[in-house]
Amino acid sequence: MSEENTKETTETTEADADKKGRGGPRRPARPDNKRPPRKDAAGGDGLAVDLEERVVAVNRVAKVVKGGRRFSFAALIIVGDKNGKVGYGLGKAKEVPDAIRKAGQKAAKRMIKVPIENGTIPHEILGEFGAGKVLMKPAGEGTGIKAAGACRSILELAGVRNVLTKSLRGSNPHNIVKATFTALKQIRSVEDIATSRGTGTKGLRMRAKN
Repeated sequence: MSEENTKETTETTEADADKKGRGGPRRPARPDNKRPPRKDAAGGDGLAVDLEERVVAVNRVAKVVKGGRRFSFAALIIVGDKNGKVGYGLGKAKEVPDAIRKAGQKAAKRMIKVPIENGTIPHEILGEFGAGKVLMKPAGEGTGIKAAGACRSILELAGVRNVLTKSLRGSNPHNIVKATFTALKQIRSVEDIATSRGTGTKGLRMRAKN
């Protein structure tokens, strides 16, 4: 063996020994060494597959700065599964699609459970928020959803088929949405009321009026 080959072999051996002294050579990267995807029922926009969303309002907001005005958008979205769960969210972004996507994700994270009995709400309820005031009453089969605007979208996505509503004060969609959700959060099922009273459910149900 020549002197050059002997020198190269010696240098290689010393380099390998140096690597082993620092913890040994690195293992080759494996293709399955990646983090597994999250196992959820979300789609590409972060919403569950069985959820439906409605756009209630999209507002353009202008911020005055030294260089001029900077425009952004705020979207108010309602999300529900038409099976007793519904939520709302407000998203802000530079573009409308991004604002809608953010609002939908927020709405899906804070959904509430609405007690529904025979396609309507169990009892009359009044919700207030700011300048918004909404009154809701149970209705019989075939009545439909007597509501308009944001209140109608919320009840449809919650799964209510028959209900009577009236906006007593305010027309701002943000206040109406929050007043409606305030009312829905106060609704109690017949079973919850019977449990709190320590009695049975017999005689607690009210007959809905058309």
